[in-house]
Amino acid sequence: MKRQLIVLLLISFCMKGFAQTDTFTIYKKKSVMIPMRDGTKLFTVILAPAYSTSQSLPVLIQRTPYGADIPLKDGNNFNITYTGFSVLGKGGYIFVLQDIRGKYKSEGTMEIHQPIIHLKEKGKVDESTDTYDTVDWLMKNISNNNGKAGIYGVSYPGWLALVAAIDPHPALKAASEQACMGDLFLGDDFHHNGAFRLSYGMEYSYEVEYDKTTDSDFPFPQYDLYDWYVKLGSLKNVNEKYLHNKIPTWNNFAQHPNYDSFWQKNSTLSYVTHPEIPMMHVGGYFDQEDMNGPQLMYAAMEKKDTFNRNYIVLGPWNHGQWSREKADSLGKIAFESNTAAWFQALQKKWFDYWLKGIGDGKFNEANCFQTGSNQWKTYNTWPPKEAVLKNLYAKADNSASFIKPTTEKASLTFISDPKKPVPYRTTPIEATYGQGSRWRTWHVEDQRFVYSRPDVLSFSADSLTEDMTVTGKITAHIFASTTGTDADFIVKLIDVYPAFDKSLSMSNYQLPVAMEVFRGRFRKSFEKPEPFIPGKPEEIVIDLHQINHTFKKGHRMMIQIQSTWFPVIDRNPQKFVANIFEAKESDFIKAEHTIYCSEKYPTHIELPVMKQ
Repeated sequence: MKRQLIVLLLISFCMKGFAQTDTFTIYKKKSVMIPMRDGTKLFTVILAPAYSTSQSLPVLIQRTPYGADIPLKDGNNFNITYTGFSVLGKGGYIFVLQDIRGKYKSEGTMEIHQPIIHLKEKGKVDESTDTYDTVDWLMKNISNNNGKAGIYGVSYPGWLALVAAIDPHPALKAASEQACMGDLFLGDDFHHNGAFRLSYGMEYSYEVEYDKTTDSDFPFPQYDLYDWYVKLGSLKNVNEKYLHNKIPTWNNFAQHPNYDSFWQKNSTLSYVTHPEIPMMHVGGYFDQEDMNGPQLMYAAMEKKDTFNRNYIVLGPWNHGQWSREKADSLGKIAFESNTAAWFQALQKKWFDYWLKGIGDGKFNEANCFQTGSNQWKTYNTWPPKEAVLKNLYAKADNSASFIKPTTEKASLTFISDPKKPVPYRTTPIEATYGQGSRWRTWHVEDQRFVYSRPDVLSFSADSLTEDMTVTGKITAHIFASTTGTDADFIVKLIDVYPAFDKSLSMSNYQLPVAMEVFRGRFRKSFEKPEPFIPGKPEEIVIDLHQINHTFKKGHRMMIQIQSTWFPVIDRNPQKFVANIFEAKESDFIKAEHTIYCSEKYPTHIELPVMKQ
């Protein structure tokens, strides 16, 4: 949910070309404080075409906790061509940027990811009511508006766009949530399947809540943080040594280690039921922060989309990459086209129709880029119903195959040591948003850096004799036991490039196309965790989320399994304790994990395969 550049990539203060043309290029800034129903005033920036026009224009809103103001004095003109609003702005829109309550220049108190409460508690305010009041004020006070508004945003602003569409103002006609948070315990930002995202959770909550007037960087004493996080020890040291109970969100982490009413109430699934206005969900397969939110919310809202106004776009992107000027690659992975330009043209078409009545309104249900083949695909349903499920099995000889094991007993073991956890990306582990950080590309990082570790198991299939396209939800079924009483399991589906690729630097590259973690204590219930019985085989089912990927002829499929992913995931003590945030140093123990590959316990990944 980290900040996205909602306004200016670059402002041109050049005063050339100010004459009105057939497109809108010159805009003017105005700042106002808009009153909410409880009297709180929110700082708001209005960017409107500088010159009068006979056209009435719609309003497009972005709300943010990251600072809405731009480095330009009120009344000054600027050329929108050199901003993040270029594509939409040239077609003519009035843009509105707003600090949410309690952040930057707005009044009030902020609460991260506050649930929508006004529907059940009369008189209460939340982000939905704040948006309603903002739209109402804008419609009454901005001259030359056409009576229609839309809202969109990436990350936290994406969630704000999602909840704005709950009980919306009558003038709010369309919304696009992009990389929004879904459920913060099950699959976004702070936890994945109950496993706590340590480095991200600590650094982000400090950034947002330490100082309401700005974003704050945690004062780390060193650049490479792998050892720093290891030496941090138990999570109880975070408050005792550093935060001192001053960061509300961290306190919530520590007080709610299970999927209790606190997390359930905060889940978008508890208050978003159906699309009340047209909604375009946008997400990236390689989003390092909010991969699950758009997929989760599209699926939930689709069940009650009786008016056919729920749509999804998935691309080969990291967090918010589609909103940037260029997105033709990520790390070493090339997409062979500028996918950002493609999306931004679609986004313009979307808002032009709903807010201006331009076009025929015929939008594809799902636009989903296909990695591997590097082409956009459209689908009438998502995931496509024509996919056929096939199981890729792990074998005890470290191979993988679509043939189910027939052996009665087959397994592999490894030792997991919390004191020597597997890094989630190559060192140095920079601060998440620190100088030189490679946080934005780690989801496509070559997994050979852990391939030879004794605490990482790899299962490789034979080279493919023809292309194989996997489209839809990937599910891992891991049969495992441990000598401890708790354990994490990280599973990756990997595309292994040929030994001699056409690009030599990609030869034998291990590209993770799907990967996820699961905290074993929650294998039966996220509300009521249970310890493992040492030595007893159990099934752990892990949602690896949705992909659309072609494994090319000559490539190999690989399954990787490990038990630590540090420090993005905190260390599981491997001794069951009631609250890992209160674990003692003595609770962190080595454990031997066994992965079963037999007929009775067939560890495998379920793949939805498309017919060629």
